[in-house]
Amino acid sequence: MDLLNTLVDKGLRRELPTREEALAVLATSDDDLLDVVAAAGKVRRQWFGRRVKLNYLVNLKSGLCPEDCSYCSQRLGSKAGILKYTWLKPDEASKAAAAGVAGGAKRVCLVASGRGPTDRDVDRVTKTIEAIKEQNEGVEVCACLGLLSDGQADRLRSAGADAYNHNLNTSEETYGAITTTHTYADRVETVQQAQAAGLSACSGLIAGMGESDKDLVDVVFALRDLDPDSVPVNFLIPFEGTPLAKEWNLTPQRCLRILAMVRFVCPDVEVRLAGGREVHLRSMQPLALHLVNSIFLGDYLTSEGQAGQADLDMIADAGFEVEGQGTTTLPRHRADALSGGGCGSQGASEAAGATGCGSHGGGGGCGSHEASGGGCGPCGGHGEPAPVDAGEGVPAGAARTDLVAVRRRGAGTDLAPNA
Repeated sequence: MDLLNTLVDKGLRRELPTREEALAVLATSDDDLLDVVAAAGKVRRQWFGRRVKLNYLVNLKSGLCPEDCSYCSQRLGSKAGILKYTWLKPDEASKAAAAGVAGGAKRVCLVASGRGPTDRDVDRVTKTIEAIKEQNEGVEVCACLGLLSDGQADRLRSAGADAYNHNLNTSEETYGAITTTHTYADRVETVQQAQAAGLSACSGLIAGMGESDKDLVDVVFALRDLDPDSVPVNFLIPFEGTPLAKEWNLTPQRCLRILAMVRFVCPDVEVRLAGGREVHLRSMQPLALHLVNSIFLGDYLTSEGQAGQADLDMIADAGFEVEGQGTTTLPRHRADALSGGGCGSQGASEAAGATGCGSHGGGGGCGSHEASGGGCGPCGGHGEPAPVDAGEGVPAGAARTDLVAVRRRGAGTDLAPNA
């Protein structure tokens, strides 16, 4: 297919596709799906080999958010039956993080619900970062605390944070239909503050909220312009108790096409398969590893993921390998640019042929790592929905609430975490 050959050539040169080409990827047929995956896989392997970076979430403060993000189980007015608790103490958070690191996680993501941190909250988080770094040598720490005020990004960086997550989530044109308590521009500004402080920027999207193909392309192109080092792709988990509970719009094939489009537009960026993969990709998850080079290990913020060991088995069975702490995630040109900006967490790249400039184009306390129904990231939650027949005969795209479970273990509980 001429389209795919063109996109592979552009991806290997780190050249931006046209919007028409990106839209064409989303419009490909199921008959062409394996060709699309194979083509995007060539770009993924050029910059990241067969390595898969593991990330682990620690929900520092769960629920009771004053923001009204429609996808989030922690939102204002949410009826989702999620865990609710205030700030974990540094030693509690460090213990939770250690479980993920022991499971192979290279990065720990510290998330807290809310519009954004107070200065006192930043003090809490800096102590937590210091505790995690002291007990887990070499681990990366990413904070996801919502909208930042002046100077807060610098304080997090000084405390040892390596990255900051704040997702754009959807296109600027449709953002107001998803959230009214803060703006798309607020989110962009927070990502830029993190970058200015020398933090590695992490910003992504949520697919499946009823958006159009144009909306998906618009937000991915906006992310490319913003130039984060990692782009989490979340798939909406339509949790009961949230406004988007009935939005079951995704199929495994649709998810794979979205991931391929993101890889073509952001060829040399860490593309992370985030919340909702277990619900929407299901048995097709291994194919997604040919498109992404990063996933979350185990559970999310307020919803359960598949067993941590199942994640590791999936990576090995698909012929990939877990990225070790001694390996730099980003290609050399991106790692060098980040290091020059004051973030020393990246070293030299092992990616073959990584030279040049790369793809650089220059609220809620959540970034939505989870796609979901829950706050900042992988959140989620619901009551006890009636079981859905998950057997033969379930139509594509049908509600699969049987695959959605509220997190009841790990951070904020007395039960061992899933890692």
